[in-house]
Amino acid sequence: MNKEKTASAFLAVMVLAFVCSVLVTGAAVGLRPRQEANRTLDQKKNILRAAGLYQGKEGTGKGGDVDTLFQQVETKIIRLADGSFVPPEELDPATFHQLRSTLDNTTSRKLSKEEDKAGLGRQEKFSMVYLVNKGGQLDKVILPIRGKGLWSTMYGYVALAADLSTISGITFYEHGETPGLGGDIANPDWQAGWQGKQLYAPDNPEGLEGQPVLEIVKGHGTGPYQVDGVSGATLTMNGVNNLMQFWFGEHGFGPFLQRYKGFLEK
Repeated sequence: MNKEKTASAFLAVMVLAFVCSVLVTGAAVGLRPRQEANRTLDQKKNILRAAGLYQGKEGTGKGGDVDTLFQQVETKIIRLADGSFVPPEELDPATFHQLRSTLDNTTSRKLSKEEDKAGLGRQEKFSMVYLVNKGGQLDKVILPIRGKGLWSTMYGYVALAADLSTISGITFYEHGETPGLGGDIANPDWQAGWQGKQLYAPDNPEGLEGQPVLEIVKGHGTGPYQVDGVSGATLTMNGVNNLMQFWFGEHGFGPFLQRYKGFLEK
């Protein structure tokens, strides 16, 4: 009798586990489109925030909702190796997933220790870039950045003015840094301190082909090439310094910025 009760209880547990797994799987599949839509909406918000075009929290900003505001942003894909634009028939910005491309040997490459200042391991060969034009002229370029901090990979966007050196805005939208310390990279007040800072020195003989001179410093970063660091978050600030050096150097967006600057000056 006890064996029968044990078998019945075991069978009941197995049936319950099966039903729960089916429900969870069904919910995950059913919610996936909504999750993707929310992820896309959040991405648009952060691109617009970096460019100073969005300040709302629940889907509205200066001039309309997120989708309306994003209509002024032109999405392109570039080859990081030489900075050239990729035709949409070759890679469609609407379906290209930049981070997933790092998992494919044909669309990414392994970084050497000397190259890998940002702690990425592998780097994609293609990147999204976002252009904002006003009156037929370039107004801003928004570029995705990421790199290792103290505890996590930090993800963000940097907006550059039309001179392709002046920072118009920055946002870090995902990270796992210490709240109240390194986590302040997501603080709008700290991010505001980047506005107007210069990535490249105009008297640098190598121009945009050289490494950026912008750095995070302890204390008051008052110079045009200095950003005030977050007190008590040295390792996170080192991570931000490293990712900026990487993404705006020769292995990141340096070739694109140099190439695009030449195109704009023609």
